[in-house]
Amino acid sequence: MRILHTGDWHLGRTLEGRSRQKEQEQFVDELVGIADSSGADLILMAGDVYDSVNPPAAAEQLFYEAAARLTAGGRPLVVISGNHDQPERVASVSPLVRRQGITLVGMPTSEPVTVHAARTGETAKIAALPYPSEARLGELLAGDGGEAELRLAYSARVGRLMNLLGREFSPQTVNLAMSHIYVLGGVESDSERPIQVGGAYTVDPSALSCGAQYTALGHLHRAQRVKGDGMIRYSGSPLAYSFSEAGQAKSVALIDVAPGGEPVFEEIYLSCGRPLVNWKSTGGLQEVYSWLDEGRDAGAFIDLELRLTEAMSMNDIQRLRKSREGIVHIRPVYPQMEQELEEMARSRMPVQELFRKFYQRQTGGAEPDDSLIELFLELAEEERQESADGEEMLK
Repeated sequence: MRILHTGDWHLGRTLEGRSRQKEQEQFVDELVGIADSSGADLILMAGDVYDSVNPPAAAEQLFYEAAARLTAGGRPLVVISGNHDQPERVASVSPLVRRQGITLVGMPTSEPVTVHAARTGETAKIAALPYPSEARLGELLAGDGGEAELRLAYSARVGRLMNLLGREFSPQTVNLAMSHIYVLGGVESDSERPIQVGGAYTVDPSALSCGAQYTALGHLHRAQRVKGDGMIRYSGSPLAYSFSEAGQAKSVALIDVAPGGEPVFEEIYLSCGRPLVNWKSTGGLQEVYSWLDEGRDAGAFIDLELRLTEAMSMNDIQRLRKSREGIVHIRPVYPQMEQELEEMARSRMPVQELFRKFYQRQTGGAEPDDSLIELFLELAEEERQESADGEEMLK
């Protein structure tokens, strides 16, 4: 049986207000092409269909169209909900699509999924576990013992569920598992929600030891293998959803496996989507304009960091943004400001007053207008939040 593993579509997601709808449509086209050209017998979609519990209508329509196209030739599709999804919303259309070979699993259940491959005549048993938060499991897993106790209890609970779901595995079936969880040892990126990645909701790989020949995971956006029994892999997201994913190759997984056999894995790289790149300029605005004139990273979204000795004006910022619509972030970095920020931390001077003093000094006494102060505060808060998120994921 040939299985195509994908996940973390995040339909409806934007990048700082910029739509990714066209890129997601391109992904669906590419995925359907891969499924058809590879002769895939089964599609596994490992959660986070949408980016929010209340996705836009265009995102829902794209998912329904993708499901219909992927199963047009009688190929089964099995989808589980992720932490970004509203479970009941994902599964609500099950009565309408079940006869088309589409299985939608919203909430954790004790019932495995059974599918049949028309091409090979083989049967697959799938231990399919949607994102298992405490709320979705409907139970409190730990008392006052703290994060360590909760982690152990959570991992043990997931292990019991997986073993229950795998109870119908047999030597005559292709035995698969699928879940949307964070497994110990997985490499994270900023576009996963940090509060739901790692920490107490961490699963030991041993919890997935239910006899599956291949375990298809979703939740982490970098495609990667995880150590454990059998073959355990994250498919990764089809598009880069944060600048922490800049430079990552996106892909889907293709697996060939027969009953009782070892899976054979192939990574198929995707060409869809705009790249996300980080620009760091030490040569000021002139260097950036030179890059723009030469067409550097013409189709990309850009996170721009400039080291400057003089303050940027609103005209500078507006001109940059008009020069390339793909510039998402503009972060000026001033050596003097870095030093004064350290002094501010010791003196507890309000950050807007620090900026005002710096601007006055750089411009010979001019006062920054309110819009420039507001922009600086937004950039400072963005930097603070990114640092906080990074620290949270390291805990």
